Amino acid sequence: MTQTARSAASSAVPKLDAQLCFALYTASHRMTRAYRPMLDALGLTYVQYLVMLILWEGAPQSVGTLGEALYLDSGTLTPLLKRMEKNGLVSRRRDVDDERRVMIELTEHGDRLRTRARDVSDDVMCRIDTSPQQAETLRREIMALVQRIDAYDAANG
Repeated sequence: MTQTARSAASSAVPKLDAQLCFALYTASHRMTRAYRPMLDALGLTYVQYLVMLILWEGAPQSVGTLGEALYLDSGTLTPLLKRMEKNGLVSRRRDVDDERRVMIELTEHGDRLRTRARDVSDDVMCRIDTSPQQAETLRREIMALVQRIDAYDAANG
């Protein structure tokens, strides 16, 4: 390649379809859309479903712990949790040992929803024709990318 051709190629605007960020963005939107019908039947948004998954693993959880797990700041998470409390899914209370910390607990209704939500992820994997092994491989690769981005951000902060 000549110097002129190399210069022209390097100054060209990148193509959208060649961008990893666009592929991830599009896949994220499509996955959320695939979950929507089942979550609508449960009365949950996608992000509320993610909160519930954490709480079903073990409640109570602090708002800070939920935020770290979901990569959400408290300014985004607090209104979401207030709506969930209003809908009878969770309760919020101050930690008796540290008044600055707010703990999130499942209500009876939120705990009962676990049974109805048990097959949501498996149903989505069937709808998109993805085996558990394929899904796990892709999940590991994406989370490795997240860790590399976090490491870069920490080093260049």
